[in-house]
Amino acid sequence: MAPTTKSKSTTKMAGTETETNKTVHSPLLTYFSMISLLTLCPPFVILLWYTMVHADGSVIETWNYLRQHGLQGFMNIWPRPSVVAWKIIACYAAFEAALQLLLPGKRVEGPISPAGNRPVYKANGVAAYVVTIITYLGLWWFGIFNPTVVYDHLGEIYSALIFGSFIFCIFLYIKGHFAPSSTDSGSCGNLIIDFYWGMELYPRIGKNFDIKVFTNCRFGMMSWAVLALTYCIKQYEANGRVSDSMLVNTILMLVYISKFFWWEDGYWNTMDIAHDRAGFYICWGCLVWVPSIYTSPGMYLVNHSVHLGTQLALYILFAGILCIYINYDCDRQRQEFRRTNGKCLVWGKAPSKIVASYTTSSGETKTSLLLTSGWWGLSRHFHYVPEILSAFFWTVPALFNHFLPYFYVLFLIILLLDRAKRDDDRCRSKYGKYWKLYCEKIPYRVIPGIY
Repeated sequence: MAPTTKSKSTTKMAGTETETNKTVHSPLLTYFSMISLLTLCPPFVILLWYTMVHADGSVIETWNYLRQHGLQGFMNIWPRPSVVAWKIIACYAAFEAALQLLLPGKRVEGPISPAGNRPVYKANGVAAYVVTIITYLGLWWFGIFNPTVVYDHLGEIYSALIFGSFIFCIFLYIKGHFAPSSTDSGSCGNLIIDFYWGMELYPRIGKNFDIKVFTNCRFGMMSWAVLALTYCIKQYEANGRVSDSMLVNTILMLVYISKFFWWEDGYWNTMDIAHDRAGFYICWGCLVWVPSIYTSPGMYLVNHSVHLGTQLALYILFAGILCIYINYDCDRQRQEFRRTNGKCLVWGKAPSKIVASYTTSSGETKTSLLLTSGWWGLSRHFHYVPEILSAFFWTVPALFNHFLPYFYVLFLIILLLDRAKRDDDRCRSKYGKYWKLYCEKIPYRVIPGIY
């Protein structure tokens, strides 16, 4: 549902022009998907938290409880947003917003939009990440704030985020209608689609506060790191030690998130930012789905201390870091290819490429370079392979007593395969015969030799 660094752009091109959002599935499937996600995702977040924390991670135990108590039982386990939860969310959001606005950073231009706008960003993600982690650990170390409070009120926090983020998405819908930040906005005429996919491509508050950078990067991705540390600290304070499984999980997640913020200005060229508008799908997902679902393997390990042994722990850690590096190198390779307009080396030699022309919405003809060598010569979306494997390696320390810790991996597979299809369909529409030639040269969509 919510893209994170998982939502890397999948168009290998040197050009920068993007296009408006299009529905690539059938109308019936599109409506079914939207209604399902709007109605089922919020209760699922609560059920996952309850199962992880109060039902020993057992889906069967939660199912038996709901079967016995019905709807009233579900209402009983849904925590009410508390004052403590709202305070934690407000302080965290205000802190991250202040860092986004106040920390220095280099000026970075995003891709040219369909309406001819070029968004400008301040790249201070690494600084915000470092300040956030040091501040959070410092508050704990000096006894000012104990992160276990976050874990102890986690259900209330998720409940508050569900309702608060829904209201925030309504705000985005109204803003898109009456006060859009740029000409990259508009309605398709359907309230549900407008609310779900969003009205604006680049919504801002004032001139400098970019809403999607805040929701996707500074709230969503940053909360992933904060909660990973929270789960580790909670296990330490509860047991007097941190298990090797929790350490592997936490280290791999933090390495992955560190990679994201190191590469953040590249993320601003991806489908999440440059193509998907700010609606329920992106913003609610990053504000709620990322802090709950993406962090769930660590949430499970808090009460399920698994001993891996030094050898197995190191094997998993090495494999996970290797996959994260390959995922990073895929993006680095494509970004360098774009930056140099194809005048670079890929795996030690001149890159293979296709020169593709396309027509913009204004009727102007432009060209893009489609990279067909290096990682991008293996499959059209090869970077999703190490992405999925990375998630598996920070989940596998939980071993296999319960299925639920692996829900995130399953969700990620579905998300990225759907994203690959969406991007392929969009590029086929944009590049026409050149995309057909590209697919003939790179026949596999994700997994080389298989799919």
